Amino acid sequence: MNDQAYMEAALNLAKSVHGQTSPNPPVGAVIVKNGAIIGMGAHMKAGEAHAEVHALRMAGSNAENATIYVTLEPCSHYGKTPPCADAIIESGIKRVVIATKDENPKVAGEGIKKLQQANISVELGVGKESADELYIPFFHYAATKTPYVTVKSATSLDGKTATVTGASKWITGEQARADVHRYRDENDAILVGVNTVIADDPQLTTRLSNGGGKNPTRIILDTHLRTPQKAKVVTDGEADTWIFTGKTVPKEKLDYFSGNSGVTITQLDTDVIDINQVLKHLGREGIMTLYVEGGAAINGSFLKMNKINQLITYIAPKLIGGKDAPTSIAGQGIESIDDALQLEVKSHEMLGDDLKIISVLREVR
Repeated sequence: MNDQAYMEAALNLAKSVHGQTSPNPPVGAVIVKNGAIIGMGAHMKAGEAHAEVHALRMAGSNAENATIYVTLEPCSHYGKTPPCADAIIESGIKRVVIATKDENPKVAGEGIKKLQQANISVELGVGKESADELYIPFFHYAATKTPYVTVKSATSLDGKTATVTGASKWITGEQARADVHRYRDENDAILVGVNTVIADDPQLTTRLSNGGGKNPTRIILDTHLRTPQKAKVVTDGEADTWIFTGKTVPKEKLDYFSGNSGVTITQLDTDVIDINQVLKHLGREGIMTLYVEGGAAINGSFLKMNKINQLITYIAPKLIGGKDAPTSIAGQGIESIDDALQLEVKSHEMLGDDLKIISVLREVR
């Protein structure tokens, strides 16, 4: 096996914990000596040992003069755990192969510098393309202190999300709906507006075909606090529910939910919900990835504030028609084509009869 193959093994370890390490990145590490893997590990959860430490523990004293393959630059600072760069130096590792540099300002090349100062050979860039793709949300979070936002929509071929009467079950097929639950599992939080809660009484939980998966924190945007006290997101206890309201909601209404330990009310200092305030609050709470599964009004708010990083669109081969039938994005919209949000198609595939398109915010070049 060569460097690329060993790094691929480390990347597979990192991908296996994708979605469960926030606000830390998913990292994989593999230690090799004399052509054999003697240690491997992945960072399982924030606050617990990092991937390099798990791999070093497995390798033990055999780590001396070995090579370690790491998907992300080893940390050089004290956080909830000691610096991984120090652990690598102390182990006697002679060579470190890193897929990509950590863009977190707390690291940003300092881990590499520390290793080189200890006369350890460092090679950067093996598997970089795959690693950079994996760390897009983490790099965004590190730079902005706000979540990476994915907006999901399911439409007919003519762009409708429901009929003129509001009927929407089911526009897409089973495979597309199962794919949505995979994204719920991978994201830290899921966001909808209160109108969705009132109309559909959704659980907003993860239901994978194998019965596993984690439930994201449920975020409800509810300016006037109209969320029903008997709504599933309030009563089922399946996941935490955070409700954001405007400043005009009276105290007695806020007190309705004060005895529910699974519900947290955050009252903003604006009359209507400010998307920027919500995202900053979520970032402070360690929410690195946000999956927006709201209706047209919510999607329109994210568009207007230019807060869409990724758009996942499921298109069913159906025609609904009707000028009053809802579309996936409402609100005031963009006035000039020049001001339209510029996306680029990253991938497309068929899920049963439905077309899935992933588009990402176009980088300014």
